[in-house]
Amino acid sequence: MSAAVVLLSGGLDSTVSLALAAGECSSLHALSFAYGQRHARELECARWQARRWKAREHRIIQLDFGSWAKSALTGHGAVPRDGEPSGAIPPTYVPARNTVLLAYALAWAEVLEAPRIYIGANAVDYSGYPDCRPEFLDAFQALANLATRAAIEGRLRFEIRAPLLQLSKAEIVRLGQRLAVDFGHTHSCYDPGAEGAACGACDACRLRLQGFAAAGLADPLAPAGASG
Repeated sequence: MSAAVVLLSGGLDSTVSLALAAGECSSLHALSFAYGQRHARELECARWQARRWKAREHRIIQLDFGSWAKSALTGHGAVPRDGEPSGAIPPTYVPARNTVLLAYALAWAEVLEAPRIYIGANAVDYSGYPDCRPEFLDAFQALANLATRAAIEGRLRFEIRAPLLQLSKAEIVRLGQRLAVDFGHTHSCYDPGAEGAACGACDACRLRLQGFAAAGLADPLAPAGASG
């Protein structure tokens, strides 16, 4: 068992990845980002989950995506609802987000001498984001082992772990249940209300609701009347 850096948004997928890492690694270092996202409530869940899974350290990095990244997630335009067409890559795409987040994780992993970096990317229910594809993650792993002193000197071989990559949302929910994940302390909604309640209609909410329904479980955060 070895140390790992886990990218932790506070969402369903990243939390299940954290729970998996807790069983596979000797020490966890959780990394979250405040990048101007309109759904910043997810960071409260990230804090809770980092404590729950006994991360040795949890850092929240401030990024200035919000002032220039033209994404619906950073307040530039409306978040699509109810499956309205949005093109191949939706307006909730944040330019190069996973590339930037993984770069931070890689730098910290090198300092910590942690060979594993976990990310909750999913290529099945991925909503069209190019930086959730297997070929992107493979390319970043190759980069990690070309661009770091620890790898060049042969002290570390970095692995980008995306354990949920080929799972359906229902399979992720079932896995989380087996791992005793508290789903009530996760957040998926892209466009929550003032009190942080899920809208039930954005892509993230719809995929989550469908996943819980297909898994035969009730989503503790489902809005009244919502269903998969």
